[in-house]
Amino acid sequence: MSVDDQFISRVPLFAGLNEQQFAALAARTSHTSLRRGEVLFEEGDPGDRLYIVTEGKIKLGHTSSDGRESLLAILGPGEIIGELTLFDPGARSTTATAVSSATLLSLNHSDLSTMLDTNPEAAKHMLRALAQRLRRTNESLSDLVFSDVPGRVAKSLLDLARRFGTQTDSGIHVPHDLTQEELAQLVGASRETVNKSLADFVSRGWIRLEGRAVTLLDVERLQRRAH
Repeated sequence: MSVDDQFISRVPLFAGLNEQQFAALAARTSHTSLRRGEVLFEEGDPGDRLYIVTEGKIKLGHTSSDGRESLLAILGPGEIIGELTLFDPGARSTTATAVSSATLLSLNHSDLSTMLDTNPEAAKHMLRALAQRLRRTNESLSDLVFSDVPGRVAKSLLDLARRFGTQTDSGIHVPHDLTQEELAQLVGASRETVNKSLADFVSRGWIRLEGRAVTLLDVERLQRRAH
């Protein structure tokens, strides 16, 4: 079993496949490598493939009619991209861009549809992934209405830590790979306002900034600020 096959076998979407089904599916996967800043697909492109992140991070963004950019999600290893066009064929609704060097596996929708038709367990995992993405979107929309910018910054840092962080002696180290502008887009605020919040957290001893990374020093206080 190759490294890619081993990774696929651990992706929840494919839990429940028997050995024969897994081998057939793995044989149809393609491999994609991206450099930071390289675009996987653009908003409006035809969507005919589903991608699985194996390494690195991918951002999903949207550009409004007046040219403003928003960052909808940051996805990492084990997460899927492009699942919406599987159920609702059409143009991509977001632009997917690598925020770090990244590798992905991809599957043609026709191959994946065949697998889902014959494996209800995989279909359940796909629906669960969709539900989790929708839940995160709903929470983000609610935060934009009811939370102030520092609260949204704290919540985003905690979410990034939960998904990408590593516990160290001093705290949780989070290599988020985002620029200041990208972090501001993720929070839904101006870069200046987000930087002010980060500087306040630093002065309080809650975090330590390290380029495109951050170490959370006081998770408890960040959690309080996020609520």
